[in-house]
Amino acid sequence: MVKIRLTRFGTNKKPFYRIIATDSRSPRDGRCLEILGFYSPRSNPILVNLKSERIIFWLKKGAQPTETVLSLLKKEGIWQKVKKNQAA
Repeated sequence: MVKIRLTRFGTNKKPFYRIIATDSRSPRDGRCLEILGFYSPRSNPILVNLKSERIIFWLKKGAQPTETVLSLLKKEGIWQKVKKNQAA
């Protein structure tokens, strides 16, 4: 199954994360299918950059987001677009 999840980059105590689509069996920092954006929780303000069209594509194909990624998608309004398209 394909998962949409975070992979960690940065140095000690200064992390930033890429949001990726990957096989659920691969390790956290392993091979990814596609980079879908990034998330920087330590910056002020918090930076989130998402490729919404590609995320919607992967979600329609059956990819499952992790809890953290799901909360980011909800904050950016992408999750509501996906649910609206599924209902229609």
